[in-house]
This record gives sequence, C-alpha cells and structure tokens, in this order.
Amino acid sequence: MRPLPLLAVMLLAAGCSKAPDPGAGAPPKAGATATPALAASAAAPAAAVEIAWEKGDVDAAFAKAKAENKPVFLYWGAVWCPPCNQVKATIFNRQDFVERSRHFVPVYLDGDSKSAQRQGARFKIGGYPTMILFTPDGTEITRLPGEADAEQYMQVLALGLGGARPVKTTLAAALGKGGGTAQPALSGDDWRMLAYYSWDTDEQALIPKKDLAPTLRRLAQACPPSEAATAARLKLKALAAESKAAGAKPADDPAARDEIAKMLADPTIVRESFDLVTGYPREIAGQVSLPKTEGRAALVAAWDAVLSRLAADPALSAADRLSAVGARIDLAKLDAVDGKLPEALLAGAREAAARGDRETTNPYARETVINGAAYVLASAGLYAESDALLTAELARSSTPYYAMLGLASNAKKRGDKAGAVDWAEKAYAAAAGPATRLQWGVTYVNMLVDLTPEATARIEQAAGQVIAELEPVPDTFYDRNHRYLERMAKKLADWNRDKPRQEAVKRMKTQLAGVCAKLPAGDPARKSCDGLWNASKGAAA
Repeated sequence: MRPLPLLAVMLLAAGCSKAPDPGAGAPPKAGATATPALAASAAAPAAAVEIAWEKGDVDAAFAKAKAENKPVFLYWGAVWCPPCNQVKATIFNRQDFVERSRHFVPVYLDGDSKSAQRQGARFKIGGYPTMILFTPDGTEITRLPGEADAEQYMQVLALGLGGARPVKTTLAAALGKGGGTAQPALSGDDWRMLAYYSWDTDEQALIPKKDLAPTLRRLAQACPPSEAATAARLKLKALAAESKAAGAKPADDPAARDEIAKMLADPTIVRESFDLVTGYPREIAGQVSLPKTEGRAALVAAWDAVLSRLAADPALSAADRLSAVGARIDLAKLDAVDGKLPEALLAGAREAAARGDRETTNPYARETVINGAAYVLASAGLYAESDALLTAELARSSTPYYAMLGLASNAKKRGDKAGAVDWAEKAYAAAAGPATRLQWGVTYVNMLVDLTPEATARIEQAAGQVIAELEPVPDTFYDRNHRYLERMAKKLADWNRDKPRQEAVKRMKTQLAGVCAKLPAGDPARKSCDGLWNASKGAAA
C-alpha cells in the first residue's frame, strides 16, 4: 500500500505496508473528490455492536467458519502501524462494516502475537495491514484494498461476500489462461475485483514479483472501454508498477502522457483512483517523460493542478488533504533546481499539517495524520517544524516509539548523526511486543552501522541485545522477523567485510548460534536460524 509515503522512517523501521521492500509503505488513502470516506466515516455514529474478532487462533476461526458456512475475514496488523490505525478509523468503525461482519468470521492476527509470524508465512503476508477474504474451506477469495476509500472498500467486500469467484480464477480468465477450456466472459464486477485487488500486499500469492508490471499492463489493455474508471485504475496501477520495476528508465511516451492527462481531467476517475493519483505522481510522470522537457512540464502542471484542487477541498479529510499536499511536494522535486520548493508550496505544507493537528481527535486517525503531517513537513525540508510536531505528540501517542523513528529520520537528513542514533536508541527502548522490538532493534543496529561504524562497542551491545531478546521457539524465525534478522546479519557482514571487527562479529555469531541450538533439530526454523549468517557473505568465520 503506498499512497502518501508516510514518514520516510518506514524505510528505516519496518514500514507498515509492503511497498518497495524493506517496507516503504504508506497509509491507506481514504477519500474522494465528492464523498470523502474518512470524513463520512468519522461523522457516522459509533457502532452499537463491536466486531466479534477471533484473536490469534486462525485454525479455530477456520473451523468455526466451516461449521457455520461463513467466509473468513483475516486482518493482519500491528498496534503501531499508521495504515492499520487508518483502517480502524475509516472502515472498522463503520456501522455497515460491523453489521456485515456478522456474515463472516473476523479474525485478527496481531504481528506481535504468538505464532503470528509463522501464520504470516503460511498465508504469504508481509506488510501491515493485510486483509484477506477466504471461503469457508480456506480458499482465498481476494486481498482487500486498504488503500482505497471506505466506500470502495465496502463495495469490494460486498462483491467478495456475494459469491465472487476467487481473484486467482478471475485473473486466469482475464489473461486467457484456461488450460484449453472456454473462459467465461468477465463482468464489470470481475474487472473491479481485479482493479481493487491489493496488489501491493500480494506477496506473490497470485503472480511472481517480476511479472507484476507486465501482468497489470495486460489487464489494463484487456479491460473493456465500457468500464472506463476501472480500466483507468488498472492503467495507473500498471504505470506505477512499471516505474518500480527493476531496471525501469524514463522514456518519452507522448501517448501515455496524453492518456494520463485525460484521466486527470475526469473527476470520476480521480475519485476512483484517489490513492494512485496522490500516491504515484512523481513515479508515473518520471516514467513516461524525460527530464526537463516540455512533455514532462505539461504533465506535471496538469497533475499539480488536480492535486492543488484536492489539497484545497474542504470536503476532504485532513488525511486526504495531507496526501495531496505531500504528492505536490513529491512531484515538485522531480525536476527541482537545487531541491528548492516554491514558498507557496511550503506554506501549503504548514497549513495542512496545522489543520491535521487541530482537527483530528480520533486516536486512530491521529496516529496516521500526525505522522503523515510530520512526513509532509520533512519532505518540504521543514525539519524543525516536523520535529516540533512529533515531539509534542510523544506524550499523547500510545505508540511514541513510531514517532521517535521519525525524529531519527529527520536528524539523519539534517546530517545530525549523533541525534539520529540517539533517537533510534530511544525508539528501541520504548518499543513493545516481540516482533516490534525486533524490528526496532534491527533498525537501531543498522542505523548505528551506517552512521557511526566506528562505534564497535555500541554496535555489538545493540546487536547483542536484539539477539538476547529472541525467544528460542520456532515461531520467532518466520516471515518479517526472519527478514529483519537477515538484514541485520547482512549489515554486520558488510561492516566486517575486510574483517576489521572479526572478534566482535564472532561473538555475535556465537550468541545467535546459542539461540538456534535451542530450536528443535528437525524444524524448518532451526535451518532458517542457522542460515542467517551463511546468507551474508563477508561475515567473520
């Protein structure tokens, strides 16, 4: 999920959602030009009956679903994750969602709960939040788009609950892959399910990562003109995926620019694809035009005009207007001279951040809005103002360690290495939950290595603490946990590439080996644990 790249800190911390690895995720976009979902849901009365979440025991939830012949709604999240909090503020608190939840078995799997990481690997889940709808027998129907606005989300959920065939089957039909059998004609709802499938949290459940961009391109070309808004969404999805594909290079593509300009001029399309319009302007514009050309200037101007209207729309929520302002800043940097931004854009960033701070009282929405506002200010180069906003929120936030990484990120960008590692250390100290502490600890270790490689004792102490906190049970060494441990091992291996810290790294390896030795010999987690250092070339023997 990626709309507004909420806090560059997500590149440091684990990121909530799974945009480019290692987790440069972003908060889901709620909102639209006409009926903004966040504003609508915030104004709705509180649900009279809460969602009856099954917590932690996924197998029990599936057994219940099978016995009751109900679908399963699996929500994988974390208490600190801003996109998760946005979903809570815009979708899970809606009366219609609560009422609909009686028709499925809702199960919540917190990333810090027991066996959560193993379950994440089981269901090919990588980023928070991921929401999957299953049939009672466990067949995956679809991954729901947390980045879409709440009204669109509810429509896709209704389609899934209404007997829609699994997206995997629909995708095969759309691509003409029927094994020789005749393929049924796809309806508008079928195309909508494909367009609103959460491709950013797919984790190669449907297609290999390398095939994502070309597959989306084929879908965009195959979608019938009668489904104009859906086709446009698929085209924007395809362009965004192509811009992020390995080896992507800018190209002079007048036809693509003209098509994008027509999309941007259509309010219905802008509404349907609000998350893409505000989430990928720089990437898409940079992909279909060459630097400092008339073609790029025209496209950037057209896109900025749309974003300016969204940023000024009083009907939109603070979060959505922040998304538009952040997108304007991102787009302005595409060909900015010396990175300088217009004063009017800086003023807009300040105004949007202040509005978000002033107007947002819902605690879940606030976690998203304040961190998003801090990102916008930092993106505009207003680091002191970003720091002030985050610092003021520390006492109010239920997860201040997330904001602390924002402060670390700002310090790093200013060149304040000592300040950056100190904030990262404070964030690690404040973090709660085994998976969360592992992610924050690895972030701290990696920042120490990057910014203060000479601090051998401090680095060894920090890495040793991360290893010491690992619970020696198989569940610890799956999914996100394993990926973060791999990153730390690789970082330390690179730090010791010419073996100047041989003894320190050897002690860390020995410490980790002691944890691995406590795992059952035949369990895959044992092999995974033992292989962490082996996967990192250059580590001390």
